[in-house]
Amino acid sequence: MDAVIDLNSDLGEGFGAWPLGDDDALLDVVTSANIACGFHAGDPSVLRRVTERAAERGVSIGAQVGYRDLAGFGRRFIDMDPDDLANDVIYQIGALDGFARIAGSAVRYVKPHGALYNAVVAHAEQAAAVVEAIRRYDPALPVLGLPGSQLVKQAEEAGLSVVLESFADRAYTPQGTLVSRREASAVVLDPDVVVERSVRMAVEGAVQAVDGSVLKLSPQSLCVHGDTPGAVEIARRVRKALADAGVAVKPFV
Repeated sequence: MDAVIDLNSDLGEGFGAWPLGDDDALLDVVTSANIACGFHAGDPSVLRRVTERAAERGVSIGAQVGYRDLAGFGRRFIDMDPDDLANDVIYQIGALDGFARIAGSAVRYVKPHGALYNAVVAHAEQAAAVVEAIRRYDPALPVLGLPGSQLVKQAEEAGLSVVLESFADRAYTPQGTLVSRREASAVVLDPDVVVERSVRMAVEGAVQAVDGSVLKLSPQSLCVHGDTPGAVEIARRVRKALADAGVAVKPFV
């Protein structure tokens, strides 16, 4: 096997009595778990349970940091003071890291969530705040982000490790950004298409944008969302298809 890729998913996004997604089943498929840190989703009991089960399965734990926006699931942009945003990111990493450590593991990387993920593609000030938070908490933590984004650019300039991510089930604009979730075409729902896209991204480093153009990517990690219909079965099919195509699925850290 020449090609190697990580398979990640957003987990721990339930809250109190409201579950979201099948964390246990996905932890048997993915190699890295982007775990909510309590600001856009998750609560202490959810964080503890998911970190423990990730540690048991040898899945890498990532802090999925976002805006303080439970009602909006972190999918609404917030025009924050950079210092406040940096402090919120530090707070979230620390919270998840505490639960990861008592589970015998630790936070291994950081990935922004939702609106923050999209904001730091072009918003230089917020990208700088996220980078500063990671640098101050632990400069050895890799940053998982979109190729060409301000986050990736500034993380590299700050000396942080960067892991480039692509999305199995999200549509791309011709500019290489993700189609807004306000658009009907934002999420790819056909399992066959998700599987085909995943293999092509891992093997050819390419994906088709919504206008039919082909984007060149160099993904090190592939995201399959855990809150889409049939997410577990899709993730299983993606992993099998990758293996059948000669792609080794391994955590990047």
